Amino acid sequence: MSEQTAIIHDIGYRHYDGPRLGRGSAARALAVHSLRGVFGLGRTTRAKIIPFLLVAIMLLPAVVSIAVMALVKQQGIGYTAYAVAMQAVLAIFLASQAPYLVAPDLRFRVLPLYLSRPVTVLDYVGAKLVAMTAALFLLLAVPLTLLYAGELLVDLPEPVHTREYIASMVAALIAAALLASVGLALASFTPRRGLGVASVIGFYLFTSGVSGVFFAALLASGHEAAAKWTLLINPFFLVDAVQVALFGTEPSNGEGYPSGPWPALILLAVIALALTGLIARYRKAASS
Repeated sequence: MSEQTAIIHDIGYRHYDGPRLGRGSAARALAVHSLRGVFGLGRTTRAKIIPFLLVAIMLLPAVVSIAVMALVKQQGIGYTAYAVAMQAVLAIFLASQAPYLVAPDLRFRVLPLYLSRPVTVLDYVGAKLVAMTAALFLLLAVPLTLLYAGELLVDLPEPVHTREYIASMVAALIAAALLASVGLALASFTPRRGLGVASVIGFYLFTSGVSGVFFAALLASGHEAAAKWTLLINPFFLVDAVQVALFGTEPSNGEGYPSGPWPALILLAVIALALTGLIARYRKAASS
């Protein structure tokens, strides 16, 4: 009877001796990866079509406005009205990209791999929220900055609208945070990207439609004060109302909004509610 011997096979495994960067670096890497993915970077060519097409559409009014300023020496589209004027494009961008950030990990049940270590649920949600917020902010900030640069280069008879530009940039950040919170929360409740797209775009159509109908009905019946409150149902008018309250800019709707801190409080409440739902959804997914 022959004696059995053990054989050790070298499979090429090497112990990792590099730096262990921890939770912060893992969350930052996830946020950067997610932000690149929103614009289709590192993905297929087909994934780049919609985001870059929407970026071009967002830039088009700024380019046309600069041409108008150069030809007739008058300011074109206003900074503070840009987000409201382009709200449909922003809503389509949010609806098309928010499900990409949340649906695949839920559908293929890979969330436990992220949460094994050292990333927590809050780290994961925070990284996705930062990525979507940054993408929406860039979508607004780039054409606004281009428009401001054009105004600086074109010799207009009136002063440069620096204050309006700063106000619009702050409002762009607020709008990005609000839309990202609501969009990710809605998209996270279904692992199907198609249903996520439908839920986000349906939310925008519902809020804008209800806001417009109630505003027109109340204004026609003489209830102007109540009509202004209904405008806040639309998230873009809600952000515009906060912008008016903070910087005293002209309201984009031409009618005005309720005065006082109420628009800002409503906006904070909506963001808090959306984040609460988003975190609860991922905690449930992580435990299942």
